[in-house]
Amino acid sequence: MIKKYNHILFLLYIPIYMACFIALESRPVELGTNIHIALDDMIPFNKYFIIPYFLWFAYITVTIIFFFFYDKLELIKYAVFLITGMSICIIIYAVFPSYQTLRPVITDNDIFSKMVRFIYSIDSSSDVCPSIHVLNSIAAHIAIVKSRFFKSKRTVKALSFILVVLICLSTVFLKQHSVVDGVCAIILAAILYIPVYSRFSIFNRFKKVR
Repeated sequence: MIKKYNHILFLLYIPIYMACFIALESRPVELGTNIHIALDDMIPFNKYFIIPYFLWFAYITVTIIFFFFYDKLELIKYAVFLITGMSICIIIYAVFPSYQTLRPVITDNDIFSKMVRFIYSIDSSSDVCPSIHVLNSIAAHIAIVKSRFFKSKRTVKALSFILVVLICLSTVFLKQHSVVDGVCAIILAAILYIPVYSRFSIFNRFKKVR
């Protein structure tokens, strides 16, 4: 049983990541650089994007659980992508602290406004570039597209793509991130794709050695 599910050891990274992230979040915001461009001001705040923003949590969790039980190799690739990407983000946050001042004051009391206020209360506006929300969403979609289980499941891949786009858009429409944060996350994802999923993947080299 231990041998079959030894890939669960990847979960040990979570408390390490959280400890580092919390430590960085405790720093004064003014130590960082304000991430802001003119395009950010042109994007209106939209509270309804809180729905795809919250779906991110389910999206990441469900994909991890699925690959854990049904595709060990794909989970390992997925985990390597996530862990490497999040670690790089932590290093960037430590070396290049960042923050944003885009959040509006939420006065409405409907369910969507309350959900936005809740997110604002638990997630500070510091350490925002690159956006881990965007990075992990892209990682999940790539894992689905590359998985043998979804090779012929065009509907699943299409729905996954739509969800990822909505999640990425939600970060800017909820004023959680600047457009810059999302673009940097996309660039980082593209870089990580090469050693993990491309024909130059380290996993392909392991196959050749074996």
